[in-house]
Amino acid sequence: MTDALGGMIDALELQRLVPESEGDEFEGPSQWMPHGRVYGGQVLAQALVAALRTVDDERLLHSTHGYFLRPGDINLPIRFQVDRIHDGRSFSTRRSQAFQHGLPILSLIASFQISDDGLEHQLDMPGDVPPPESLPSDEELLSDIDHPIARHWASGRPFDMRHVDPDIFLQHRGELMARQAVWFKARDRMPDDPQLHRAALAYASDYTILESVLRRHGVPWAQRGLKVASLDHAMWWHRFARVDDWLLYVQESPNAIGGRGLAQGRIYTRDGMLVASVAQEGMIRVP
Repeated sequence: MTDALGGMIDALELQRLVPESEGDEFEGPSQWMPHGRVYGGQVLAQALVAALRTVDDERLLHSTHGYFLRPGDINLPIRFQVDRIHDGRSFSTRRSQAFQHGLPILSLIASFQISDDGLEHQLDMPGDVPPPESLPSDEELLSDIDHPIARHWASGRPFDMRHVDPDIFLQHRGELMARQAVWFKARDRMPDDPQLHRAALAYASDYTILESVLRRHGVPWAQRGLKVASLDHAMWWHRFARVDDWLLYVQESPNAIGGRGLAQGRIYTRDGMLVASVAQEGMIRVP
């Protein structure tokens, strides 16, 4: 297992701080990031793991709605508190909050459901997407750039990521369009725990979704003075899939205004099964 992937799995192994009879408090580490702030997908996934620890396995995670409240400090662990808001016949609801310095950095609501039958349909995966093997990896694109962020994006992330459209790391090329697609999968085989795969999917969902906003305006990540930060994140789990198999993340931005950009995403398996839907609004400030 690669160091980056092992680091993610270790970060998702939260430690319970008090006996269950006294409450639901957990702690997890902060992973190193070159800009000194905790990666949003990390704290999001950890908050989900904390909530998952308080729900019976028969109740499956189906949606989350979270707000990023403050930047996280990579030099400190993160404490998580879970409130058991509701347990009904079919659904359970949890509030999971992440704290550093005694202040909340993330507040999240998660909903769980007992498996049930009902109506079923899905939007089809785009049919004109090249396979991931035909595309360069982000590691190949960035490996020659001597910059801490580029080095981290090249080899420090636990996922192999491959842009279907030309990447926007250093420059924007091609059409100004508010959409893109990215293939991704874990860099190595992961344990078989389904809950770990659900949490890892949340972890990965925060990486590229706001690029659909930047791409519409021809703004690369290397734009001098660019500031981007996730504000909120909503996610719906539809069907189970392993994150160590290739997944296609189709992303688009319906709107940007007031220094904020809204992005939506759909995650598919290679054979076209819709796994999850995502929506995120981010602060995007361009000089």
